[in-house]
This record gives sequence, structure tokens and C-alpha cells, in this order.
Amino acid sequence: QVQLEESGGGLVQAGGSLRLSCVASGRTFSSYAMGWFRQAPKKEREFVAAISRTGDSTYYADSVKGRFTISRDNAKNTVYLQMNSLKPEDTAVYYCARKRGAGNRDIVIDYAYWGQGTQVTVSS
Repeated sequence: QVQLEESGGGLVQAGGSLRLSCVASGRTFSSYAMGWFRQAPKKEREFVAAISRTGDSTYYADSVKGRFTISRDNAKNTVYLQMNSLKPEDTAVYYCARKRGAGNRDIVIDYAYWGQGTQVTVSS
């Protein structure tokens, strides 16, 4: 059983920064791509960013490109999301997830394991 635990969320003013972390249990962390998604109230969960198994390749939603950076440390079983220039529309619960072996990197159903989420609130 894989467990994912996010941390680092909070309240920040527009233009500020936050760094989210997600620690995974188990010994297979480096074998899977990882992703970050977010869900705002009354909206569907949406893709934010993804990173390959080795960290060599990263992918972003257009809405966060240039502001957010995903990274990972396989020695620590941890994936990060550095969020800069935050906007009120970034307010959401942020989830990290472990991708299935195959499938699309920006599709919710192609991720097999999810954390409980961490709240990010950006005030204007």
C-alpha cells in the first residue's frame, strides 16, 4: 500500500510563494512518475504539473507555466511543487499523486494513488 502525505500549504498574499512537499511510503518511488493536481470549491480536480521518474522531464498546465516548478528527490521519496507569483485563482486543495505505469500525465484516472491534500489560499 502506497501512502502519500502532502505538506506546506497555507495562506499567502497574491504575489507570494509557497513550497509544497509530498512524501511517499514504500520502496518504489523512483519507478513512477508523479503529479500535482488541485481542486477548487465546486470545480473538478485539474492537472497542475507532472515529473518523470528520473526528474529529467517536467510538464505543466498552461495556467501555472513559468510560475510553478515541480521537482523530486528520489533519495528522500519526496516530490515538491514550488509556487511563485501566486494568484487568488490558485486557491485550491493541492494533491500529489503517483502515476500508473501507462496513460496520460494530465488525466486524473491515470494516477493510482493520492494524498489527502493540502489547502492553499491566496488572498488578493
